[in-house]
Amino acid sequence: MQDESIRNTDDDAPGFEGDEEPAAAGTTDCGENTQEEMRDLTRSYLQEIGRTPLLSAEAECALATRMRAGDFQARQMMIEHNLRMVVSIAKHYLNRGVDFLDLIEEGNLGLMHALDKYEPSRGFRFSTYATWWIRQNIERAIMSQSRAVRLPIHIVKELNSYKRALRHLEMHGITNATAEDIACLTGHAPEEVRRILNLEERTVSLDAPLDIDPNLTVADAIADENATLPDESILSRQLESNLREWLGTLTEKQRTVIEQRYGLNNQAESTLEEIALHLNITRERVRQIQADALARLRVLLKRRGIGMGMLI
Repeated sequence: MQDESIRNTDDDAPGFEGDEEPAAAGTTDCGENTQEEMRDLTRSYLQEIGRTPLLSAEAECALATRMRAGDFQARQMMIEHNLRMVVSIAKHYLNRGVDFLDLIEEGNLGLMHALDKYEPSRGFRFSTYATWWIRQNIERAIMSQSRAVRLPIHIVKELNSYKRALRHLEMHGITNATAEDIACLTGHAPEEVRRILNLEERTVSLDAPLDIDPNLTVADAIADENATLPDESILSRQLESNLREWLGTLTEKQRTVIEQRYGLNNQAESTLEEIALHLNITRERVRQIQADALARLRVLLKRRGIGMGMLI
């Protein structure tokens, strides 16, 4: 029997809305074989992560606590159980010039960064916290894709693989990675790495407009290495504000049920029976109120391009 602490709570989870996975972005005249390979890879990945259910709030908190204590296995489980969330977010960035699998990989890097920053004691679900980091990573990848002179698609793919390797090295403490470091990680020759990286440097114009926003230039999209990331307390206040706004669309009874059922706003996660006793109504009535509230929230969040997994 499946552990009750692990359950599927995201109706917008990737790969389950239909039989077709999203088509790869940025396809060219490289041939049908390449496109078919990309579709096969995407389909295989979605099927693989689809076998891992989402975590309940209780299981997530327990794993996160173990992870913060240095448990590597708990960290790996947190990653595996949240890969579907990354795909769900990545779907909203299709047709921006970046292949779907590349969007997912960038999002996965954001997921891992969020794990390093997450504090379960703050009372937020990990998915709520991680969404910001996942989106930031994906959007940064899309911006870096914009350039004045378009490179051939096979060069772009190779370049992106080197950039991902570079970010991976930086996340593991190697801040001044060399071409040899990147070559070792990607399996390519150092000379090839240098050639591709130098090719990009020659083709990018800092004054060139970005494809995703003609009012911005490439220079605007370059991250300031001296800039600091948003303060954690500011991010927490933003999340609190979003939760209040979303829950504020519900009736008072619906809000009470959702908060107690899923442990939101510092409420203890309660069973249907416990909520029924608290509200002096039947268990079945609590279930109906919960279903109505979730349906309303699902419509609201879907309009904003957010999956239910960000809230519960």
